Amino acid sequence: MTNNEMKAIIEGLLFVSGEEGIELSQLESVLQKDKETIKDQVNILTEEFKQKERGIQIVELGGNYILTTKEEHADYFKKLVQSPTTATLSQAALETLAIIAYKQPISRVEIEDIRGVKSERPVRTLQGKVLIKEVGRVEGTGRAILYGTTKEFLEHFGLRSIEELPPLPEDVEEDDIEGEADLFFEKFQEQI
Repeated sequence: MTNNEMKAIIEGLLFVSGEEGIELSQLESVLQKDKETIKDQVNILTEEFKQKERGIQIVELGGNYILTTKEEHADYFKKLVQSPTTATLSQAALETLAIIAYKQPISRVEIEDIRGVKSERPVRTLQGKVLIKEVGRVEGTGRAILYGTTKEFLEHFGLRSIEELPPLPEDVEEDDIEGEADLFFEKFQEQI
């Protein structure tokens, strides 16, 4: 593997690792290269990202390398987040919204149990679009946040109340709720 190939792979690994980032030891394991070689390539990639024309950067936090946006572009990101009706929802956000709509109040851990993947980003997206909100806390250790839908959710999907959601088929497994509900939300999203 050439150094350019290694840099490209590191960039991809940083991207797929998301906001959790990736540790140097994980990069070693995946790339099967020594720490110094990997550190050198991460440093070169970091310098390339520091160019003014680039919108992303690599930062090291808590021993993890993270691909993130540049602080000087924050105003543009805020505008994107503050325009809830201009962007369509991703598949992950639709799945998460469907689960919340049908199972509310529900915690993020319960959502992740149903989806089988982390749901922090879709939950934040839905909160940013004011389609869900915190509706309470779980009793006991940790006091996890419980989420539910908002008035804006009802308006967005043309519903008068949550009871107007179409019923799920009787024989649907818990894990299939998102798939069934996605069809409903996708239909409405296409119309809006």
